[in-house]
Amino acid sequence: MPEIVQSSGWGLIAGNGRFPFLVLEGARSQGIEMAVIALKEEASPELEKAAKHLHWVSLGELSKAIELMQREGVKRAVMAGQVKHNKIFSSIRPDWKLAKLLFSLPRKNTDSLIGAVAKVFEEEGIQLVDSTLFLKPLLPEAGVLTHRAPNEHEAADIEYGLGIARHIAAKDIGQTVVVADRACVAVEAMEGTDETIARAARFANGKPLVVVKVSKPRQDMRFDVPVVGLPTVESMKQAGATALAVDANRTLLFDREQLIAQADAAGIAVQAFPPVTPAEPSGESWGMKE
Repeated sequence: MPEIVQSSGWGLIAGNGRFPFLVLEGARSQGIEMAVIALKEEASPELEKAAKHLHWVSLGELSKAIELMQREGVKRAVMAGQVKHNKIFSSIRPDWKLAKLLFSLPRKNTDSLIGAVAKVFEEEGIQLVDSTLFLKPLLPEAGVLTHRAPNEHEAADIEYGLGIARHIAAKDIGQTVVVADRACVAVEAMEGTDETIARAARFANGKPLVVVKVSKPRQDMRFDVPVVGLPTVESMKQAGATALAVDANRTLLFDREQLIAQADAAGIAVQAFPPVTPAEPSGESWGMKE
């Protein structure tokens, strides 16, 4: 392993899940030791053991987060780990800086909020960078990832689902839909992918399900990047879902080798599709071509 750079100028803003741990590991493999700003409401206490420089802040303590990063000499920062959308809008007790920012937002959706936070960071000399920068091997290329490709029935459901998913993603509603027999069974909002899959199972009446998870047409790779992990495969198994479609090069597959192995063992087909580029219409037909 390369020698650790103690004054790297890199920071990590950590939410929940394994994402922050993977970023720390990826950075260390390149000789970078990150200063970590961990969100009290979301981040794992295990980060205390994983990070050499860690500070806890609450959601809403924007001024404190900036002050701590500046004290650590952070010039570039990565946002990694989920912050549940319902917490963003219901649990924040904003400090004066964040309150001012929230008041100025024309729209109160996640993209607007985090984009505005990123702008504040930049004004304070801290550049937010691509959150996948240290995790490129976890971004799949386009193609079938499992031993089994989607069958004809699953492929039709995927085509239908991609149109709908890209439409709702473009509206910043959610990034996942669950489909059965070319009918949309569940649409993700603030609850997250795994809960969307579980909800779909309650309405499917035993029909095989297909899960489609996409990026936004103008996906900002600094934050809110689509993630699929082992819990998603387990949720699909329990729900009777038989195929998963994701966007290539814009979806992180955590524990990639194990994830694919578990999908193969469960008979789940996984395929990555080229994402929609900004110049293309997003879901204009909602996938309902004859």
